[in-house]
Amino acid sequence: MKKLTLDGRSLLLSDLEPLLHESLSKRGELQLSVSSSAMKAVRAARKIVVDHVEGGDVVYGLTTGFGKLKNVAIAEEDLEELQRNLVLSHCTGVGDPLPLREVRAAQILRLNGLVRGHSGVSAELVRKLVRLFNAGFVPEVPQQGSVGACGDLAPLAQMAASYMGYGHAYVNGKRKTAKAALAAVGEDPLVLQAKEGLALINGTEIMKAIGSMTYLRAAGLSKATDIVASLSLEALFGSLTPFDPRLAELKGHDGHLRTSQNFERLLKASEVMESHSECDRVQDPYSLRCIPQVHGAFKCALEHVGDVLSGEINSVTDNPIIFPETGEVMSAGQFHGQPVSMVMDYLATSLATLANISERRIEQLVNPDLSGLPAFLTPNPGLNSGFMIAQVTAASIASENKYLAHPASVDTIPTSANQEDHVSMGVTAARKARQILGNVEYVVAIELLCAAQAREFHSELAAGKGARAAYYCLRERVKRVHEDRYMRPDIEKAHELISSGELVATVEKQAGKLQS
Repeated sequence: MKKLTLDGRSLLLSDLEPLLHESLSKRGELQLSVSSSAMKAVRAARKIVVDHVEGGDVVYGLTTGFGKLKNVAIAEEDLEELQRNLVLSHCTGVGDPLPLREVRAAQILRLNGLVRGHSGVSAELVRKLVRLFNAGFVPEVPQQGSVGACGDLAPLAQMAASYMGYGHAYVNGKRKTAKAALAAVGEDPLVLQAKEGLALINGTEIMKAIGSMTYLRAAGLSKATDIVASLSLEALFGSLTPFDPRLAELKGHDGHLRTSQNFERLLKASEVMESHSECDRVQDPYSLRCIPQVHGAFKCALEHVGDVLSGEINSVTDNPIIFPETGEVMSAGQFHGQPVSMVMDYLATSLATLANISERRIEQLVNPDLSGLPAFLTPNPGLNSGFMIAQVTAASIASENKYLAHPASVDTIPTSANQEDHVSMGVTAARKARQILGNVEYVVAIELLCAAQAREFHSELAAGKGARAAYYCLRERVKRVHEDRYMRPDIEKAHELISSGELVATVEKQAGKLQS
């Protein structure tokens, strides 16, 4: 069991990592609590809300309608119904549900924003949301319906509605009606007070949750891609010269250096590299020679994405914002998702580039005119097609990524009677980045299969420590291809090694910690 204390300021992306491989059939593997200082801040902000309500003040979001209806004052006795109506009317999301780990991340992130003490929710609401998370209560949230300002309204409303007993939710991995799920964990439906419905739905937590989970997976993929490429480099008798750290110093990008250092660890004690150190080949193709530049650029991009997300997961994205120390209630645009949207597009294009260069290495491996190996890596070409169509699949996926990489952050469409006349499309950007990441995992899985098969044709030479560990990790799941067979299970098993993190973990035990 892992414990995580929220204070609205110090949450790390790595704190969300347990969600990647959390078993939802078990309740409470990750347990939340809220720091005492944060709860004090929550109570201070709530007092401002209560004072305005009891004073009969007209304050947007506290005692008025919303959006275009901001000028409509609501009577105190109707405020509870106002918040209920707000949430239910915003439950307009469609499409497949979000993966549960992303909803779990959104639950954490919404709480972390609320406990910063500028949203005006009650301490009772915070405690209830903590209990629900710790009990393994996971709302079912549709993926589509957010334009990324005023925040992720439709999906966050669906999350809030589940707490209120509407829709569906999961407990111990089992789907139930929200009412039944609440009963299963011993909770009554949430009854919202003034400002609380708005506070729950007005934020960027869905795009941040998808983005954070995608970032964490991409960090593992960065390492996996280096591992697989090192196996390809050996299989193609490529040179280690381009990985010389002095070249990284001349280039001036830290990602370049980190990539070169990874390859030094992965190919340590490689008999393959030694065997052709005096060969007459002048230069390798770019897909091998430029690995430090291309993989390194991805590492730099990933670092920037991580920096932005690290700030965003500790930000307040509510509206209006309450400042307890002065009693001010400010209406602003904290809910706008442009910072997240832009870096998610950056991550998407960067991921697509990884697939592009991986697919080109696959071509190098399967093409006998380029590799010097048997055609399509089969011992008996002609009768057997070997990995011919595996390369076609990789090419198809790499091309699909190119249209998915079109930036969502440059799009906008007016909503709410033109009150919300510029929006971020942050959830769309995050979803596309996630989809591209899944595609890249498949391309790299195909490269892993091809590189391991290519090694079979000069297996008398020992591979480097890391490359050898990768080869044997795959061979425990997927046997060498002697003649054509049903290929899809092989690809899925290789993909699972990459997406689960098992390949990276296995290789790091032998070669040491790699850098993403």
